[in-house]
Amino acid sequence: MRFDAIVVGSGISGGWVAKELTERGLKVLMLERGPFIEHGGPGYSQDVALSTRRRDDQIPDEEKALHYPYHVGVSYALFNSNKHFWASDHDHPYETVSGKPYRWIRGYQLGGRSLTWGRQSYRWSPDDFESNKRDGHGVDWPIRYGDLEPWYDHVEAFAGVSGNYDGIPQLPDGDFLPPFPFNGVEELAKEKIEAAFPTRRLIMGRTANLSRVTKVHMDGGRKTCEQHVKCHHGCPIGSYFSTQASTLPAANATGNLTVITDMIVESVTYDPATRRATGVRAINRLTKEGVTYEARLIFLNASAINTAALLLNSRSDAFPRGLANGSDQVGRNLMDHVSCRPILGTYPGAESEAYQPDRPTGLYVPRYANVTEDKSYLRGFGMQGGAARMRREGGELDADGRPKNAWVINLLPFGEVLPNPDNRVTLTTARVDSWGMPLPRIEAEHGANEKAMMQAAARDAAAMLAAAGCIDITPWEEAGDVLTPPGDRIHEMGTARMGRDPATSVFNGWGQAHEVENLFCSDGAVMTSAASMNPSLTYMALSARAAHHAADLLEQGVL
Repeated sequence: MRFDAIVVGSGISGGWVAKELTERGLKVLMLERGPFIEHGGPGYSQDVALSTRRRDDQIPDEEKALHYPYHVGVSYALFNSNKHFWASDHDHPYETVSGKPYRWIRGYQLGGRSLTWGRQSYRWSPDDFESNKRDGHGVDWPIRYGDLEPWYDHVEAFAGVSGNYDGIPQLPDGDFLPPFPFNGVEELAKEKIEAAFPTRRLIMGRTANLSRVTKVHMDGGRKTCEQHVKCHHGCPIGSYFSTQASTLPAANATGNLTVITDMIVESVTYDPATRRATGVRAINRLTKEGVTYEARLIFLNASAINTAALLLNSRSDAFPRGLANGSDQVGRNLMDHVSCRPILGTYPGAESEAYQPDRPTGLYVPRYANVTEDKSYLRGFGMQGGAARMRREGGELDADGRPKNAWVINLLPFGEVLPNPDNRVTLTTARVDSWGMPLPRIEAEHGANEKAMMQAAARDAAAMLAAAGCIDITPWEEAGDVLTPPGDRIHEMGTARMGRDPATSVFNGWGQAHEVENLFCSDGAVMTSAASMNPSLTYMALSARAAHHAADLLEQGVL
């Protein structure tokens, strides 16, 4: 069977592409390399998580060392009961360069990381689409905020994003559901911090969890968030946005979607006579048998590193360096976000404050560096955090010599990483995986700007906690010197960037390959810069926009 479109990958961006294309009447094949996961089915482990103490749901050390050695950054979300949501580094190896560690955190199953993502959902600002042009790092984005604004509206309304209308220019407001509430300590801290630092704001984190349901959510069978905060185990009532709960049911309802799981796409096939992609070659994960699928459109939504590897592996006489890689930019400019150690402070005198243990989001400090405050480094960072009762090592002890429960506020910076062509993905020449495909080789490291930024971010976080009235604050000098390795924030992007010039970019502003007009991409690979906020909402908007443009081109007979 020949399809109108093939979508490679079923995560956040792939789900959106499938939804939009099928709703435009196209016959779509979605290929997912991992197993089928039914929404609310036995693959979900929320019930186990609710009935099991965290310490009793841990993966044995030996097993974790073999399969999940790089999962330091997601230790809060990786458990024995949901380990099938995280790809094994043993079963799916990759290579790094000595002295340059990279943590590639993946989810190989239907829905991908939409089942485990942190759900923080922020629009980028107009400034974020202009920073490359302004300071000369990377290439200029081929689009501006105005191009994405209606698509941000579109995806927010369907996904369901809760948040306040905060009126912050560098963090545009959107189509929000009611926000989740602050607790009492957070309200006190917010008042004191904003009084001490008038150029900074402390807001409730905007999250893709339904604080209430609208008709579009009810029609999809989703329900209001019950705030169990076991989201990374799968939500059987669809309270948070995922492929399974949201875009996949919508696409299936059209009757135009075919989903095949356990199918690893090896390469994109290309016809030099027509200069178009013709389909994909794939390998059955279980039987290792090969198969070729054909379509008029190919959408790559396999995530930034896998998309780059797929293009690089799609070599031919016409593209000896990899498909659509005449610019030699495929694999280059790999970005993530960078963090330092979290900054914590104990908030005294709040013992009587009621504790709110369950809420699917935390606090957020939007970027202020080089926006409302001039800094010596480029770009900037946001901070995520919150206040909670917890036992804190190094704090006050009880009569038995154990740490007392106390209110603790934490702030964790997320900084923008500059595009750097030497941070890149290539393919190994000596090793292949279990399906005969060359392994991705990742070489990336943080630069001087990221290091200076995190030192400043740690200092600022400590000063804000002091202004809030905290004691026993984490020494910022030590925290700011310990940067998370690239990949640890799980926001990899930039390996096949958008741009205006085919000589310096892979895709145009519609996510359409400069050199192969029926090849599209709208996952993290197309990102031209990283900004400081979580990128998933931008992936959604880019995906919906690209899908409609591709459908328009088909209707017009251009493709």
